Amino acid sequence: MKKLIVYYSLEGNTRFIAQTIAGTVGADLLELKPKNDISPTGFSRFWKGGGQIIKHVQPELLPFDKQPRDYDMIIIGTPVWAWTYAPALATFFSTVSLKGKKIALFCCSGGGKGKTLAKMKEKLPGNEFIGEIDFIDPARKDKEQNAEKAKIWAQKALQ
Repeated sequence: MKKLIVYYSLEGNTRFIAQTIAGTVGADLLELKPKNDISPTGFSRFWKGGGQIIKHVQPELLPFDKQPRDYDMIIIGTPVWAWTYAPALATFFSTVSLKGKKIALFCCSGGGKGKTLAKMKEKLPGNEFIGEIDFIDPARKDKEQNAEKAKIWAQKALQ
């Protein structure tokens, strides 16, 4: 079964979990990269990111080096922005049609997932959901413990 992890990461937390899962289950990685992303540093990133959520911005993404339709299982990861998924995922959901896939979801936040995973599921009808998990600052707090949590989840849910 071909596995792909599709993710967006501004500060590196979601990338850390995506890479950990990929190494555990032998998945390919597709990082969503907006053409004009916001800066990962400085306080203004919170205002700019939150503003994109409020305005339902769908940033233009750089071309993909992998095609999600070619995979049987897709793991999708996002940071939590204003209690939902990042705008890059909004673009992905509106431009890539996924049907009949096995889907697993994860998110990374600074304090809570809100309705992020539920909102992602709403955008992916016609698929089989096989797992979901959330992490709090995994690359900064208890990095080894979070990596182990991701590995155990991936082994149980995705293999």
